[in-house]
Amino acid sequence: MKKHAIILKVNGKAHDLVVESNELLLNVLRDKLYLTGSKYGCGIAECGACTVLVDGQSVLACMIPAVAAHGWDIVTVEGLAQGDQLNPVQQSFIDNAAIQCGFCVPGMVVTSTALLNENPHPDEDYVKDYLRGNFCRCTGYIAMVKSVLDAAERK
Repeated sequence: MKKHAIILKVNGKAHDLVVESNELLLNVLRDKLYLTGSKYGCGIAECGACTVLVDGQSVLACMIPAVAAHGWDIVTVEGLAQGDQLNPVQQSFIDNAAIQCGFCVPGMVVTSTALLNENPHPDEDYVKDYLRGNFCRCTGYIAMVKSVLDAAERK
């Protein structure tokens, strides 16, 4: 398998990496950079568990070849907090008890952060529509939607 030298800026830090042609961005983040917040859920762009931000937009890391991400500015769920200070979405998910098993939560939080970057004052229908690509097996989504609306008020 052919190897490629790439540079990824992840959570504000540049990383020089060597990746194989078929390596996915998700696997590089998890296996080479040890950023395990993004999860491998489905591998077919259906669940949203692998969501990361690229230039503030949500991207499914399980669908992106790592070589294609060369030079990208990526933020994972680990990079959303400022030191010990959680971002408003992270704090709202805790305050509104939107976390059950936790598997989908990193993707939900990252997608919700992208949502608020795009629309700082969404209504409930907008949030529900925006989160439709993120699958959760544990909740009825009510606390998650409430958390996003609460985070919008905090911003």
